[in-house]
Amino acid sequence: MSDQPEGASPPPGPFPYRLIATDLDGTLLRDDGTVSGRTRDALAAAASRGAEHIVVTGRGVPWTKHILADLGHTGLAVCAQGAQVYDAGRQRLLTSVTLDRQLAGLALGKIEAETGPLALAAARDGIDGEVLAGPGYRVQPGPLPTLHITDSAELWAEPLSKLYLQHPTLGDDELVKIARTVASDLVSITMAGEDIVELLPLGLSKARGLSLAARRLGVRAAEAIAYGDMPNDVPMFGWAAHGVAMENAHPELLAVADEVTASNNADGIAVHLERLLAA
Repeated sequence: MSDQPEGASPPPGPFPYRLIATDLDGTLLRDDGTVSGRTRDALAAAASRGAEHIVVTGRGVPWTKHILADLGHTGLAVCAQGAQVYDAGRQRLLTSVTLDRQLAGLALGKIEAETGPLALAAARDGIDGEVLAGPGYRVQPGPLPTLHITDSAELWAEPLSKLYLQHPTLGDDELVKIARTVASDLVSITMAGEDIVELLPLGLSKARGLSLAARRLGVRAAEAIAYGDMPNDVPMFGWAAHGVAMENAHPELLAVADEVTASNNADGIAVHLERLLAA
């Protein structure tokens, strides 16, 4: 015989997915860099029903940890396009993959042979690694700290998680296409946002980092849902059971998404999670 009072609604069951993987910029974050109260509430409600939230971002740990602290996030985060798995609660790196600087230099030479000179920036490895911007590199406005340098040799002086490329006239999609054509045997190449084309360790992707984090939690890909907006989220969508693109997403990601939700500025993650919570 049931102990539930007559006429009472049954308690909600577990959330349909054990793992919620969210990109940051253009996805979890609004354009002003904030996470809305509505989105926080939806994530908390999913967590109360058994779901684990993992941030999966192209940003390195130094550019991510303040957001995790603001969210009160004490779990895992996958940073630097999968190169870093970070334990926010203990504030320590669990894994860190660095870019082979010799291979990156060879790749850069092959790319510049096709495009002409490129402006460069680099993200140094580590929990406090600096982002260095070389001559001519256009740093996007916002709160992310960047150290401007005048000698490009400084970019290569210490271990790196990634190298950023910009061309004075070529669009991002065209630059990525050229780079992949001539250098994909040496490095991985992705686009993470406007003016953000990156050279990464060969074979690295958000999917690789997320799979490592999920293994630590004992969660399988079949139990994961992912939210994103840019081409660097394509591998993550390929790994997770269900991929949800934001309305503002790049066409390359929209083409492989299982579903499309509202934009980041319209709380698209919350809109979708609320529907799953109500089901």
